[in-house]
Amino acid sequence: MTRDVPLAHSPPVVIPDASRSSLSSGPSSTPDIPLSHPKPAPPQATRQRPRLRASKAAITLTPSAVSRLRALITGPSPHLIRIGVRNKGCAGMSYHLEYVEVPAKFDEIIEQDGVKVLIDSKALFSIIGSEMDWQEDTLSSKFAFRNPNVKDACGCGESFTV
Repeated sequence: MTRDVPLAHSPPVVIPDASRSSLSSGPSSTPDIPLSHPKPAPPQATRQRPRLRASKAAITLTPSAVSRLRALITGPSPHLIRIGVRNKGCAGMSYHLEYVEVPAKFDEIIEQDGVKVLIDSKALFSIIGSEMDWQEDTLSSKFAFRNPNVKDACGCGESFTV
């Protein structure tokens, strides 16, 4: 029996070439640095995330609308006014204004000349680019909206379609 037979059935062993290894200092020396290195810590973000800010307000207020809103907001119990859109009227949608005490999670806050107005998140795409005005006639007084997104409106002007 020869002793080489048991080694013939063993798995192959890879021996690194000393001429290509940068870890060894000589042909027969063992490396001083262990081959398994600890994993480095994951990189940390060093810069802050950019905040998205609108370059233009979703709605503009005329000076008469600002003065009327200021009169409505200042009172014994200060509130905010939310502008929304409801499915109503002969053309499909109409503007809806309501008092709220705190803004909802996704409301858009518009501040112009010291007056804060909220825009309902569901109505934002219907209202964006509009101008809000306060009009007083001998028979009525109301907020009027000039909306460039309106495709059709009813004859009385109470409802619109986008």
